[in-house]
Amino acid sequence: MTAHSSDSPAVLSTARAAKTAKGGSVSPSGAGKAAAKARPRGGARDPAASARPNEEARLPRSGPDFTRERQLISLGLQRVAGVDEAGRGPLAGPVTAAAVILDPGNIPEGLDDSKALSPERREALFLQIVATATVASACASAAEIDRFNIRGATLIAMRRAVAALGHEPDHILVDGRDMPPGCGCNGSAVVGGDAASLSIAAASIVAKVLRDRMMRRACLAFPGYGFSQHMGYGTAAHLEAIETHGPSPLHRMTFSPLKQRLLLV
Repeated sequence: MTAHSSDSPAVLSTARAAKTAKGGSVSPSGAGKAAAKARPRGGARDPAASARPNEEARLPRSGPDFTRERQLISLGLQRVAGVDEAGRGPLAGPVTAAAVILDPGNIPEGLDDSKALSPERREALFLQIVATATVASACASAAEIDRFNIRGATLIAMRRAVAALGHEPDHILVDGRDMPPGCGCNGSAVVGGDAASLSIAAASIVAKVLRDRMMRRACLAFPGYGFSQHMGYGTAAHLEAIETHGPSPLHRMTFSPLKQRLLLV
């Protein structure tokens, strides 16, 4: 099941989007050596105290899991939605949020933080997510980002995505430190949630895939900026295009260097 916010200015239909998409060792650190020298001789060693950061770094990354969701479900909160966004950092385009309620009995294999996945893998997982889960997405436009700042606009997009689910979730798990106001349901903010919770990871994939598709379509309307290559991020080619053509209606004028350029005009 998929749904999308009606009050979002730049929402891409997930159903249409899904349809069109078918076709070596580490040497001990200096801090670790210093700690070893400072350790008193004799007596029992504390394993926790002797662990070095580089030893922890060699441990395999476990990836997100469904622990938080199962705990909430065991408390009777059946509809647990993961919420995440894509597009906080670019100079142009909307910030896009997604809310995903996974089916506990049919979770796609390989869900992870969207940043840890290749574009091809994200696209494949996106199709599996929208086929098996309840999904909604929404955006806040560049104009709203300029008006409310990126944090405020991100929370607006998240609220819209949660509202677009159709049925109010029993609990939401939100990536980051902030809960979007006005959601009308209980929730938890999870720092690093896209690498900890499968529901948030799924939302991160949906938000990233939809936003990238929007920016590729924006490239057709504004071909001089190369949006399909950099998705609105501040690459050298993008900055050069801004100097050549000036900003487009999709650019965030409160972001540097656009703000600086505006002050100089």
